[in-house]
Amino acid sequence: MIPSPGERAAQTPEDSVAPDLGADPGRTYRLGIMGGTFDPIHNGHLVTAQQASDDLNLDLVLFMPAGSPAFKQDRDVSGPEDRFAMTLLATADNPLFMASRLEIDREGITYTVDTLEELRKRCPENVELYFITGADAIIDIISWHRAERIAEIATLVGATRPGYDLAWAKAAIEGSGIPFDVRYLEVPALAISSSYLRDRTHSGQSIRYLTKDSVIGYIQKRGLYRGARA
Repeated sequence: MIPSPGERAAQTPEDSVAPDLGADPGRTYRLGIMGGTFDPIHNGHLVTAQQASDDLNLDLVLFMPAGSPAFKQDRDVSGPEDRFAMTLLATADNPLFMASRLEIDREGITYTVDTLEELRKRCPENVELYFITGADAIIDIISWHRAERIAEIATLVGATRPGYDLAWAKAAIEGSGIPFDVRYLEVPALAISSSYLRDRTHSGQSIRYLTKDSVIGYIQKRGLYRGARA
């Protein structure tokens, strides 16, 4: 049984994975992990997660706002509580989605491998982990902290726009010597980016239909992205 939106909102950090996931020892469950800064979360993220759920038969997708992203230490990023709040608002109406505080509540620089290891400890053995990211980030994953361990713990899901040339990404994976298991998805909505939404907000332009109305309302109420461009 997957928690309702109200139950998800009330969860503590220790309950950041649905307690019934893996409850039936006679079947295999699939948990998707949608990592990102989510500054702000947008419809491209949501469509990607939904398509991954449909194509790969995922039982649940955890949206995991990064606490202190290792690859953005030189950039200004909105506070973790704002990014988590927007993620919670954007995912609340989908029973397959859950916003997790696991990374933002962990001190220090955020490394994906630490998150995956923590999830592996918390989830029963009959729960498989699927880490969802952009196909253009696949080549970066090769150089991520303890990439070999990431390959051991999770299947990678590389999402890309239709017509995007995946040859370079596939060649990078094969040439890395790391036994990654990668599934590729074509997602039209990936033309949207968080930086595009930030720039439009900074310029006073509408971001309606690019993200959830609840997220837009939160951005306006908090006055996010009105200052210098990130």
